Amino acid sequence: MSELFRGSRMRLIVLSLSVLGLTACASVDFDRSLAQSNQTAVSFTQGKLALATTTAQRTEMDKAATDLLQKPLDQNSAVHLALLNSPNVQAMLAQNWADAASAAQSGRITNPLFTFERVTLGSELELGRLLSFGLLDLLTLPQRYDIAQRRIGQAQLQLSLDTIEQVTQIRQVWVKAVAAQQSLAYAKQVFDTAEASAELARRLLAVGNYSRLAHAKQQVFYAESATQWAAAQHSALASREELVRVLGLNDAQAAQLQLPNKLPDLPKSPRSAEEISQLASKERLDIKLAKATFDASAKAQGLNGLTSLIDIELGIRHDTVNAEGIKKNRKGYEIALRLPLFDWGGGQRDAMNAQTLVAANRLEATVRAAGSNLRSSYSAYRTAYDMSRHYRDEVLPLRKVIAEENTLRYNGMLLSVFELLADSREQISSVISAIAAEQQFWLSDAALQAELMGKPSASMISSVTAGSASADAGH
Repeated sequence: MSELFRGSRMRLIVLSLSVLGLTACASVDFDRSLAQSNQTAVSFTQGKLALATTTAQRTEMDKAATDLLQKPLDQNSAVHLALLNSPNVQAMLAQNWADAASAAQSGRITNPLFTFERVTLGSELELGRLLSFGLLDLLTLPQRYDIAQRRIGQAQLQLSLDTIEQVTQIRQVWVKAVAAQQSLAYAKQVFDTAEASAELARRLLAVGNYSRLAHAKQQVFYAESATQWAAAQHSALASREELVRVLGLNDAQAAQLQLPNKLPDLPKSPRSAEEISQLASKERLDIKLAKATFDASAKAQGLNGLTSLIDIELGIRHDTVNAEGIKKNRKGYEIALRLPLFDWGGGQRDAMNAQTLVAANRLEATVRAAGSNLRSSYSAYRTAYDMSRHYRDEVLPLRKVIAEENTLRYNGMLLSVFELLADSREQISSVISAIAAEQQFWLSDAALQAELMGKPSASMISSVTAGSASADAGH
């Protein structure tokens, strides 16, 4: 018995040392995760993704944010500001850190349980000591460690995808805010011309030189332009406040926020389909994440087949018995086995099998949808570019020619002032439509950049479509 106990103890010590070596590695270096995400999504983060964990770091970030707010905020500066200043971005990073830490924890051994007993019977005193381990935990630790590492990898991929989503949202909200501000100025010009037409019509009607029908038409133009201007004012305010929220600005910072007067100029030429095909990552992040999820589920399924059926506890016992001044020691070990009499773990195994099947089908669905999503996103991008260029190269130059010719006709008394003002309103309306087309292009451009990294979003594409529809309705 003594030889058996010593042999078992030695094997347990060796196994415990091996376990400790594995457990020491099951940890998360979040700074490394941030560095990897900055490298993977460098075109989105410019290497600026960071989590503030100390007061000094937070103070440094606040100072950098204040410096950025000293001048009009272009798109890249807006992204940089949000990465520094937004509590939502910081919360996203902290949550990913927590998820990765939880994944690492699942790959560690459960702490041993120490039990102490003191029992007296008459003059006899018995002291019992028991150190117990989950034997199944020890035996399955390599498998659980491997699963934990895979889940840490999932968290890393999810961090990159979440970052791309956040940056894309910031880019698109910035585009909407600048476009709304730009459109507001032109909506005010439409209102001013309509107001001038209505006032002139009122005076001519008062002296009998204008019909009631013509006067009513001018009043309708004025009333409609007033509502459009009011809507433009709200749109500009709402878009600016949305940008304030995604940037994480407080009231003092929001008061400092400055935006450019106009959207960036269109690129000289759009990206070609061949270029997009070459830039598209062969290992898209969404596919890599779906594959990592499937691999982790498949590994966990094999482990669950054993742990759902049985559980084993191994304990080392050392007792001391003191009877009539004579001490005696007892040594040994215990094995506790949970008997599967009522629950054979069938429900757990079914759930795990179903989860693995879910992961497999989601992986297949992601792979199948990747090409379609890319083609759809590129179509939205190219269509928006062609529409915006058409306004820039065709519609607006023709409107300018019409305005110049009408001015000449007005100077030659061949055109009435009402016709001249109506043409001015139409010209401004064309400019507003051109701004809407530019906005749609830059929204599509941001969505395409995210798509190339493997972050498709139906909401991005639908928001672009909705924006186009509203612009058409306003026009």
